[in-house]
Amino acid sequence: MTESTPSFSGPLAGKTIALGVSGSIAAYKAADLTSELRKAGADVHVVMTESATKFISVLTLGTLSRNPVLTSFWDEEGWQPGHIELADKIDLFLVAPATAQQVGNYANGLAPDLLGAIYLATKAPVMLAPAMNGKMYEHEAVQKNLETLKGRGVEIIEPVVGELACGYEGIGKLALVSEITETVLSYIA
Repeated sequence: MTESTPSFSGPLAGKTIALGVSGSIAAYKAADLTSELRKAGADVHVVMTESATKFISVLTLGTLSRNPVLTSFWDEEGWQPGHIELADKIDLFLVAPATAQQVGNYANGLAPDLLGAIYLATKAPVMLAPAMNGKMYEHEAVQKNLETLKGRGVEIIEPVVGELACGYEGIGKLALVSEITETVLSYIA
């Protein structure tokens, strides 16, 4: 059996996407999202928060993306910080799922993790797909943070109504992977 180099063909061929995955139960959907973006031709680089690694493995997302997964500032090698190098080369910074904490960090210019550092360092378009408990999502602070980000040009892929992990029914469920993929395609393809 011969090994071949991964080819990038499709509407996102030539596009590099940093896919941020934060610590939400919806993190498992990042596997399907990574696969869909790859099928569309994107070069996907996954960046995970430590909390996200409790919900889905680095190995899974690394295998699906065919790129090393960044989880910590301390994973970086070489002379240039990896998060700056990635921030410079991406065509889109997509965080799915984006927790209330990530939304708050970005709205307030905080970088306690790699995702926050990439957000602050990139000049690429930013897209967030929030996922959280409906009470959290509807909280005035979260809504204000989302409005702040929208005012800065951040594209928000709104969560949907459905059964949430906590057992409640309501808003806060991560948008469908197909919807997120379509939004990315219409934005940068």
